[in-house]
Amino acid sequence: MPKLIGYARVSTKAQDTDRQESDLLAAGVRRDDLYVDHGVSGAKASRLELDKALAALHGGDTLVVTTLDRLGRSTANMLTLAEEIKSRGVSLRVLNLGGGDVDTSTPMGAMVFTVMAALGQMELEIKRERINDSVSKRRAAGKDLGGRKATFTDRQIRNAHRLIQSGEPAKRVAEDMGMSRATLYRRMDALGLTDRGNS
Repeated sequence: MPKLIGYARVSTKAQDTDRQESDLLAAGVRRDDLYVDHGVSGAKASRLELDKALAALHGGDTLVVTTLDRLGRSTANMLTLAEEIKSRGVSLRVLNLGGGDVDTSTPMGAMVFTVMAALGQMELEIKRERINDSVSKRRAAGKDLGGRKATFTDRQIRNAHRLIQSGEPAKRVAEDMGMSRATLYRRMDALGLTDRGNS
């Protein structure tokens, strides 16, 4: 008797899989046939519970996931997995792929899966490209790149100003403090330290 094997995943321990699990159970997956990875990145090719879910699949069974990104982040990884599943006589069912339920056991489902996996990878690459472009532009403009900011006291800024006045290059002083030269200048200006010395 063919079985439905469900797989759910979240990337961080703080997230929960309640919604995914309830959707999988509603799709007919039995709780005993549900495998869940907590705090595991989709970029990892091997995931403990996914490996168990794949091992539980036999000819005629179907692996069920809520969305395509639960399986992986790259097109190559997802398509390799889909091919491995297909070669074992198992199908893949994605509950919400392109707004509908897609089953790779059908020709249309296989085609939609391939197209959506490629689009998902393209979207990820575009997002990465935008982030890199934004970081490059902010760096070139001497702007803050985000992340946790080191907080420096007015006294530390005055000490940095004294180092610059004594001949230390401002760029080196700023780098040693973990900030850009422009940020150091702004902090010095805010304290009325307009004589910047050796810049």
